[in-house]
Amino acid sequence: MSPESFLPLIAFAAISTVTPGATTTLATASGAHFGFRRSLPFMIGVAIGLAGMAVAAAAGLAGLLLAMPSLEFAMKLAGSAYLLWLAVRIGRSGPPHLDRSIARPTSFLGALWIQLQNPKGWAMTLGAAASFGELARGAGELAALLGTVFGVLALLSLMLWCVAGLLLARLLTQAWQWRALNIGLALALAASIATMWR
Repeated sequence: MSPESFLPLIAFAAISTVTPGATTTLATASGAHFGFRRSLPFMIGVAIGLAGMAVAAAAGLAGLLLAMPSLEFAMKLAGSAYLLWLAVRIGRSGPPHLDRSIARPTSFLGALWIQLQNPKGWAMTLGAAASFGELARGAGELAALLGTVFGVLALLSLMLWCVAGLLLARLLTQAWQWRALNIGLALALAASIATMWR
C-alpha cells in the first residue's frame, strides 16, 4: 500500500486525540503547575494506555466490555470518582508551589488508569479498527498499526496541551488569575465526565 493510503487513519487519530477531553484538560493543568518534564510520566501513561486500547480493539478484546455491562459500569463509576477527585484537587489549588514535593502530577499508573476506562478512547479505537481494517493483512498487523498511530499522536497532542498550560502559567502573575484558571480547568474536567455516561 502507498503511504497516502494511511493519511485518512492519521487524520482520524490526530483529530480524535487533539480534541478537548479529560486527558487534554489534565495535560494543560499539569503543564501549568508542574512543567513539561514533570508532566511526561502522565503524558506517556495516557499515550501507552490509548495505544493498548487500539491494540485490544484491533484484536477484538474490547468486545468483552460490550458483552459485560456490569464491568463497563464499574469502570465508569470508578473512573468518574477518580476524575471528580482530581477536579476538586485542581479547583482548590492556587499558584504552583515553589516546594515541588508538596504537590505531584498525576503518575504514570494514574494516567494509564484514566485512559483505560475512558469511553472516548474505546469509541475512537473501536471505530478505527472497524474503519481501517483494510490497511492491514491481519489482526496482528492492524494492532501494530493502530497502536503505533494512536500512541504517537496521543503523545504529540498531550504535549501541545501541556505546552499550552506552560504558556498560561507564564501569563498568570496574580493569585486570583491562578484561582480562575484552576476553577476553569476543574469545571472542564468535571464536565468531561458527562461524556462517559452517554
